[in-house]
Amino acid sequence: MPFDYKEEYRAFYQPPKVPEIIDVPEMQFVCVSGTGDPNEEGGAYQQALGVLYAVSYTLKMSPRAGHLMDGFFDYVVPPLEGFWQQDGASGIDYGRKADFRWLSVIRVPDFVTAEDFRWAVETASAKKKLDCSRAELRTIREGLCVQMMHIGAYDDEPASVAQMDAFLRENGYENDFTAERLHHEIYLSDPRKTAAEKRKTVIRHPVRKV
Repeated sequence: MPFDYKEEYRAFYQPPKVPEIIDVPEMQFVCVSGTGDPNEEGGAYQQALGVLYAVSYTLKMSPRAGHLMDGFFDYVVPPLEGFWQQDGASGIDYGRKADFRWLSVIRVPDFVTAEDFRWAVETASAKKKLDCSRAELRTIREGLCVQMMHIGAYDDEPASVAQMDAFLRENGYENDFTAERLHHEIYLSDPRKTAAEKRKTVIRHPVRKV
């Protein structure tokens, strides 16, 4: 069976529907950054997703292309994730989607090296007739965070964020948003196939002890 990060690391991908504190370790990601409304049809965000999936699946299928990576094992491509910020806002203002600055990411196994990544970008660009040069390989360590499972529409996330903020106040923590520590979402449901009220999204915020 392919290795499934969602199942093997449930603490990071399957949190409860109430807030909890978690220390998130270093992980490696394929990343594409950009700005603007993620709902814009054919916009920068939609284009970025095409690049992310092209590179991620090229890495997964690398043995079929004759590219052998040391330590390779078969795996399920992990879910799409996003780090979000806006100028002049602490956290996220859901009414200002055009002002988003985002980093869209998909986790990749630790065995993927910079050389493997360059190969995947070049291969995906040629095979998909898509410019994947915007993609980066980054290591991100989030550290101490609060997280919970949000079930419902993306625009209803403020209710879950309010629960998280109340939990922090009651337990001696506060949000710790910086240029590097951002509002983070992990998308466990395909919005094309899942009704808005049933979508599962992990919401995660950086925190510090007061």
